[in-house]
Amino acid sequence: MNQKLYPFILLLSLLLASCSTNYHKFASQYTYTSPDGHPDYSKPDNWAAHPYKQDPSDSVPLPLREGYQPDSSVDVFFIHPTSYTEKERSLGWNGPIDNANLNAKTDYSTILYQASIFNEAGRVFAPRYRQANLTSYYPRNAADSAHALAAFELAYQDVKAAFMYYLEHHNNGRPIMIAAHSQGTTHGKRLLKEFFEGTALQNRLVVAYLVGMPLEPDYFSLIKPCFTPDQTGCFCGWRTYKEGFRSDYVQKEKFVSVVTNPLTWDAGIPIADRSLNKGSVLLNFNKVPDNTVGASVNDGVLWAGKPRFFGNLFYTSKNYHIGDMNFYYVNIRENAKRRVVAYQKK
Repeated sequence: MNQKLYPFILLLSLLLASCSTNYHKFASQYTYTSPDGHPDYSKPDNWAAHPYKQDPSDSVPLPLREGYQPDSSVDVFFIHPTSYTEKERSLGWNGPIDNANLNAKTDYSTILYQASIFNEAGRVFAPRYRQANLTSYYPRNAADSAHALAAFELAYQDVKAAFMYYLEHHNNGRPIMIAAHSQGTTHGKRLLKEFFEGTALQNRLVVAYLVGMPLEPDYFSLIKPCFTPDQTGCFCGWRTYKEGFRSDYVQKEKFVSVVTNPLTWDAGIPIADRSLNKGSVLLNFNKVPDNTVGASVNDGVLWAGKPRFFGNLFYTSKNYHIGDMNFYYVNIRENAKRRVVAYQKK
């Protein structure tokens, strides 16, 4: 593995481990097993978030509870990022669907801290899937590369199966929002291209938030980037770095990634001061500090000044991937609702 990536992986692991008081204490909730290792999406256990059960995606930070009015006329299909990190690779290249610790880790990190962003915009569905291990993004040799490709393919097939089950049994013609981060976006791009682009389903797309991964400007032919805050049927995305920093792998990209500013949502206003940040959700879910970080679109990435929060002295990483969505929690939450309203007025 590239030694330069260790600080980022360490920070990601720390965030996932500390997003709850101690996710291991929740493991007893996940005592089911999968007889053949495959997820059966007719079973609520195989959904990290589902409107027919209570789960962490239903949570609302304390300062945002007043006036909370969820919209059940729209569905949000959320694809979670990698919670299956390097230290767990002994379980295989793909994370098991019925591992109690892994499911608790997923639910009390990304489902609580990211999927909950969308619980007022619509009903949240988030499938468990046999996610590729984090090391799949950084193969060391040809053998690793082959294993990694197979791992991503298996993970996508699970996501696809979940989406197909959702369409057949739960959608009932509702408008759909796709939301994803990191590995979730790796699969979300494929899902959008396979199921929405050029099909009848494209007319039911409210918006897709494809965050934390590069978005090639020519990846889609018919689905366009979002250029305004009220636009629908389009996609948004960004990757956040410290102002002035551009990673080696970004510099090697042969295209300029699509980037949306999550504070302005307007392609004509690429720079936003931190004063426009309405609230972040960091380690304490029930505190929503504002003015945490700004946002500036710069040559395929989103730049932000050093975040303002207690303890930021120890936050020295220049890669803000772990905060892609949490830094802009309230702004994303409000934009999702705004686009739903715009869609319903069409």
